[in-house]
Amino acid sequence: MSEVEQIENRIKNLSPEELVKLRAWFVEFDSQAWDRQIEADSATGKLDRFIEESLEEHKAGNSRPL
Repeated sequence: MSEVEQIENRIKNLSPEELVKLRAWFVEFDSQAWDRQIEADSATGKLDRFIEESLEEHKAGNSRPL
């Protein structure tokens, strides 16, 4: 049995209260992982193209206020 399958089986046996705690923990964990990935992509220049495209669109008058 793989580690993922073991985790799945353990999750299936959690109480409703434990499941609520797990969900809250995972949302925070996943959010932090996403933030780290965005920061890494930004630091390595992977997002520069999107920034440049957005600035060009704005300068051309193709942006809207939020």
